[in-house]
Amino acid sequence: MYDEHSIDQSRILTAKEITTVLGDLRRKARSKNTRQNLIIFSLSTFCGLRVSEIVGLTLANVKLNREEPCIYIPKSLGKGKKKRTVPIWGDPTIADLRAWKAEREDMEASSSDPFVCSLANGPKGHKKTGLPSLGNALITRNAQARWKASIKVLGSERVADLSIHSGRHSFCSHSLDRGVSLACVRDAAGHASISTTSIYLHKVGNIERNRNALDFE
Repeated sequence: MYDEHSIDQSRILTAKEITTVLGDLRRKARSKNTRQNLIIFSLSTFCGLRVSEIVGLTLANVKLNREEPCIYIPKSLGKGKKKRTVPIWGDPTIADLRAWKAEREDMEASSSDPFVCSLANGPKGHKKTGLPSLGNALITRNAQARWKASIKVLGSERVADLSIHSGRHSFCSHSLDRGVSLACVRDAAGHASISTTSIYLHKVGNIERNRNALDFE
């Protein structure tokens, strides 16, 4: 858990780290597992979704064929049973989301099926892990592990430091830093109040410089 009044800035991905992760995942995109890891990373880091929301999304919730692509979070998924619409501001990831949605449809997934899913074959799931069978919803723990796997390119220390919730922290921080209003970020993230959103009003540029300085020590 994190202090509501401060955010450990080491838990925020820099723009360089985000670019590095995206580049690494896209280079390895021949693997279906890697393609799904990219989607989980993107939903967290570019859309600010909580892990419970990521694993609960259906294909119908991901609305990409419209002038302003967005993700609809129904009451059943939103914290405090609050529905919301999340605009997709992260242009670099829209093409990835569209490609994954098409891939899920090719897997014969319907609009009510999970957007991210188990890729384990067999009616009883993976014989070693016991995870759900192909096409069924991921469990939260598995989504968290997949997010960690997606950032391995950053090195073991950063993998140990970061969690899937770091993607959400990064979404809020970078959105505010590039000029998105507090109210818009509050609504997109589903914060209960604007005071929660305000804790992300640190300067991302300072985090970038401090992290780069550490890299050269």
